[in-house]
Amino acid sequence: METHFHLRLAIVILLLVSSIHAASADNATEQRGWERFFKEFKAEGTIAISDRRIGSESELVFGNERANRRYSPASTFKIPHTLFALDAGVIRDESETIPWDGVERSIPAWNHDQNLRSSMRNSVVWVYQKFAREIGEERERGYLKKIQYGNEDPTGKAPFWVEGNLCISAHEQIEFLKRFYTNQLPFSVDHQRIVKELMLMESGTDWILRAKSGWSGSIGWWVGWVERPTGVIYFALNIDTPNRMNDLPKREQITRAILISLGALEQRPTEQDGTGQPATRPESKSDSSSPPPLGGGRG
Repeated sequence: METHFHLRLAIVILLLVSSIHAASADNATEQRGWERFFKEFKAEGTIAISDRRIGSESELVFGNERANRRYSPASTFKIPHTLFALDAGVIRDESETIPWDGVERSIPAWNHDQNLRSSMRNSVVWVYQKFAREIGEERERGYLKKIQYGNEDPTGKAPFWVEGNLCISAHEQIEFLKRFYTNQLPFSVDHQRIVKELMLMESGTDWILRAKSGWSGSIGWWVGWVERPTGVIYFALNIDTPNRMNDLPKREQITRAILISLGALEQRPTEQDGTGQPATRPESKSDSSSPPPLGGGRG
């Protein structure tokens, strides 16, 4: 069953590669009816969806003006950043041990040795700050330009993907995810495969959900895609989080509700908090042993 599913998916990928850049923010259709999902969860935000299922091809958006607005990517940047680290050779693979630096931090899961799996799962910021130091600003900028990621700016206060100048829009997240899914990024296929595996959230008989959350302290993200035998459904949501951590579960709740309404995802018997990972999983702006500051982000 799994082999048959992947064979069908491979055919869809071939079809996608030839037309991957056809979709853009300019031809996305505003879905005013999706306002009800944001109202239901008392949230302000936007969501962009690119449905590439055969027979259902469409570019959909709620809040198109906001979907074109750039925000800090927060932990969603761990997707390309992990590719940068693998390509630069600062980490070998998902199993290599990253020794703990011995600094006691406020998040217990951070205070021991890590690998890429644990670092992605628990948004271990000191690991990615280590990667950033070893890659260096010049190479970071080069990688950002190569993949055309947002405003391509790795400057400003560290970490630059939370506190600094790097910004990206929901529409730009979608275009990045399309190139990533179809292995069109300028990285080895093996490295792209590793990062896709790290993004795995859950799966069913004929579908797979891969996603990554992010939180800058004021803006919450959930980006990723659902793989179906007939094609892939990409999504990128961001919302305001005035209630801070209490708003974090809304990222996934709103996105899931919309994907279910499109028949892209199945209704779960029970709902989980957050992103299928701990809802309080931090994307701290602070790399110290003190608790994250009031404005700190959480992934």
